[in-house]
Amino acid sequence: MTFPLEGVGDRTFTRKVSKMTTNKASVDWLGAEKPFEYAESAAGYVTVLIRLVTGWWFFHAGYTKLAFVAGEPFDASGYLLNAPAASPLQGFFAWAAGTPWLLEFTNVMIPVGETLIGLGLLVGALVRLAALFGGLLMVFFYLGNADWEHGFVNGDLFGLLLFVIVGVFAAGRILGVDAYLERTEFVRERPRLRYLLG
Repeated sequence: MTFPLEGVGDRTFTRKVSKMTTNKASVDWLGAEKPFEYAESAAGYVTVLIRLVTGWWFFHAGYTKLAFVAGEPFDASGYLLNAPAASPLQGFFAWAAGTPWLLEFTNVMIPVGETLIGLGLLVGALVRLAALFGGLLMVFFYLGNADWEHGFVNGDLFGLLLFVIVGVFAAGRILGVDAYLERTEFVRERPRLRYLLG
């Protein structure tokens, strides 16, 4: 849409005004189809922002636990042994802390896993796979912390929801490496790989 503005001399200037594009969609909600509208341009920016913020959060959390950064090896035994009594995972955590190979595996995988999950989200590569593992870690943190004095909604639950949003909306397809990877012949010949990308 254009609107004429005042002319200067024999020139006429116009100003272009664009409308926000909205899309219509519907979702099957408990057996009933519910239509809704969403802003296409805003949804893309918000999706990328959520992906980047979640990626930085996990990358930073993992990177600062790595031995060459922290100055000492990561040790999860204190967290595992001190799980609150309200935690449904307290027995499992105590067993993991008392099992040397599992404790060592946890000590390596928490910092490495958080770093790789965050890096995947930051560059937009293997986003759904990263979101799956990030969500799994957040379930362990949510149940392990059992920080429910003020109700069941807490920061760990919000972290889990961030990973769900990133995975469901295939956030790597917007300004991410996954958009390129999905166009490669390797992925086109193996369409099931798209479940890990996006």
